[in-house]
Amino acid sequence: MLDNAPRMTSSAVRVRVAPSPTGDPHVGTAYQALFNLAFARQREGKFILRIEDTDRARSTSESEHMILDSLNWLGLGWDEGPDVGGPHAPYRQSERLPIYREHVDRLLADGHAYRCFCTKERLDAMRADHREKKEFTGYDRKCREIPVDESASRAEAGEIFVVRMKIPLEGDCVMRDVLRGEIRKDWASVDDQVILKSDGFPTYHLANVVDDHLMEISHVIRGEEWISSVPKHLKLYEYFGWEPPVFCHLPLLRNNDANKSKLSKRKNPTSIEYYRRAGFLPEALVNFMGMIGWTRAEGEEKFTLEQFIEHFDIESLSLGGTVFDVEKLRWLNARYIREDYDAASLLKLLQGWALGPEYLEKIVPLAQPRLETLSDWGFLTAFFFADCVPVREEDLTLKGKEPSDVAGILQMSVWRLEELASFDAESIQGVLRSLSEKLDIKLRDLTRPFYVAITGSKASTPLFDSMELLGRDLVRTRLRHAIELLGGLSTKKTKALEKDYRALFTAS
Repeated sequence: MLDNAPRMTSSAVRVRVAPSPTGDPHVGTAYQALFNLAFARQREGKFILRIEDTDRARSTSESEHMILDSLNWLGLGWDEGPDVGGPHAPYRQSERLPIYREHVDRLLADGHAYRCFCTKERLDAMRADHREKKEFTGYDRKCREIPVDESASRAEAGEIFVVRMKIPLEGDCVMRDVLRGEIRKDWASVDDQVILKSDGFPTYHLANVVDDHLMEISHVIRGEEWISSVPKHLKLYEYFGWEPPVFCHLPLLRNNDANKSKLSKRKNPTSIEYYRRAGFLPEALVNFMGMIGWTRAEGEEKFTLEQFIEHFDIESLSLGGTVFDVEKLRWLNARYIREDYDAASLLKLLQGWALGPEYLEKIVPLAQPRLETLSDWGFLTAFFFADCVPVREEDLTLKGKEPSDVAGILQMSVWRLEELASFDAESIQGVLRSLSEKLDIKLRDLTRPFYVAITGSKASTPLFDSMELLGRDLVRTRLRHAIELLGGLSTKKTKALEKDYRALFTAS
């Protein structure tokens, strides 16, 4: 049994936030960063930013830049990281591969890990069989008993393999969480986790543990979705002979719906960049997330980052009520605008947001061909300065299509646009052109509901350039708003649509 008892009085506090640069910077990352920062600052500790970019297929430098930029915009600065350096550099996992390889070799030599030569086809068939029998779908450990010499010779001969850690076959793992106390999990329900992929890159589980130890992380403060992974991590700490950190798993951010579902971009904007582009203030967003961790005794909900840090008590966090209520955020943001800015400072704020020359210079060439008088500018370009636009359901039409069909087409475009590595006019046009060809709809007809959803008008500035300028987050939000106006998509309809989508685009 493994016992990880909380030691909240550690004299050398070091915490970290470790986002993956695989998409838009998520408000959940900011939420975790805020709580880690407050915990470190209270105890004169260090707050580290580490980039976990071992997902070679999805990690991008553009996403990393957006993460750093967004956290800096929020005022959540770090003491060590890929941009500022530090005593435990490098802080990108892709630059630490020899370190992981050394530790994998150590696990293999000590008999705590083994090479697995099973093909994808065999693993898929095994899982399907387990699902049919309603059994645990984890790996059946076929390669676990391969003799060490045979395993080594097969690897030297060039046979493709991954490395898995050995998990006990019986008994329980006992772990402790600051907010939840003792948690037990039976080892029989834990898989022999892959720790090194066939391309030589580590999985999250190995790299996370190795980096946390080598970077002297004292407290791991992260989302509760990682609780199920703690047994694997504790077992790795045991195999290496290391003392594990204190674990504190924060409650998940949730939507403000009847089921309090996990915060998802399918229901609410989740990108920090969306809130920035939509005109929310960084101090209001930080204040809003801080309200989850502290409410002032006198009931005042508006407070500074410094006040939050001073009064933050991580052990008193509630496990419920972490609702990301956008309307409450709008209310709080309005208070900052009205109470903290006079007319002159508000003007500067607006200029820095979207009324400065850099943004306006990009809009002017799009609007100029449609201007008859300078006063046309207002209505023509208003959608560039809004988080949402007024749209009428009756304008979201396609000849010969029912509203539900149009909603499905818009949803397919959302999925396709989310896959774009670069959100530029040419790529956006390619997505809609491909969609028009596969659905046998002329491009000029297909774009009509898109004009309405994006601009609020049947005719406006060039669509693809306008979408590029608005950015991925605002475009996605407006398309989803249009889908809801058309009646939305039920779970059953979404599943059927996903099947059609895969049939259309899997081979493209």
